Amino acid sequence: YVWDFATGSAGLLVAAMNEMLIDAKNSISSPEELRKKEAQIKAEQLLGLELLSSVYMLAILNMILMGDGSSNILNKDSLTDFDGKYGFGKTDHKFPADAFILNPPYSASGNGMNFVERALSMMKKGYAAIIIQNSAGSGKAREINKRILQNNTLLASIKMPLDLFIGKSSVQTNIYVFKVGEAHEKDETVKFIDFSDDGYTRTNRKKASNNLKDTGNARGRYAELVQLVRFGKKKLNIFSEKEYYEGTIDPENGADWNQTAPIDTRPTLDDFKKIVSDYLAWEVSNLLKRGSGQNDTLGK
Repeated sequence: YVWDFATGSAGLLVAAMNEMLIDAKNSISSPEELRKKEAQIKAEQLLGLELLSSVYMLAILNMILMGDGSSNILNKDSLTDFDGKYGFGKTDHKFPADAFILNPPYSASGNGMNFVERALSMMKKGYAAIIIQNSAGSGKAREINKRILQNNTLLASIKMPLDLFIGKSSVQTNIYVFKVGEAHEKDETVKFIDFSDDGYTRTNRKKASNNLKDTGNARGRYAELVQLVRFGKKKLNIFSEKEYYEGTIDPENGADWNQTAPIDTRPTLDDFKKIVSDYLAWEVSNLLKRGSGQNDTLGK
């Protein structure tokens, strides 16, 4: 049961719907049961909220074009005008959300972390994945983040490519993944992943037929990213240890969510040998230069 508190054009909901439909097709063998499940997914397992009327209409049209005109897309303010109930059909029933997805307006409080706090406070279990301006995790939403961690666990922090929204925005974004309903303990392992290189090359040419090209095993990198978030370091294959780091955060900090793998600055024996070698080469070069200068003087 997936909901989005700032639906926009419903891109994330469409993606979630497709994932659930694929999962249903792979796990249900009976054609009749599959049809029932597909109808249930579309009618009951998706809910989106969008405040702007024009964008709300775009979301409705997008869902219809993607093969679903029955999802719950509500023209409401998710922060002040939503009680957690279905908008259509089961209007007296709470939407039993166990998955939250979000790409919030970054101009909102805490870069949009206020939407996260609101949604997670209305969930009892499940997971959340949000993509947001990374300053939300480094101080812009400190107090909101601290409150979120009182009832939810940060599982992963993923640094996304700077050109992810090329042509629309150039802000640095991160994906934060949460487990809902469990307070974050200070010794909890958090997976920090540098996904700056996701394998795609992006352009913003208006007349180009394809502005997104897989030039660096993008499919493989995204598949491994999912495995790393779920299972951890043992799934490292394409990524290097500089791109994947397991660490901890302070639940009372709220501004330490964007960590990178520590750099070992201790010199090695090879470093020492290279320094000595470079120094000796420099000394020999100077001696040869001085010797050459003395020979020139004697010649004169």
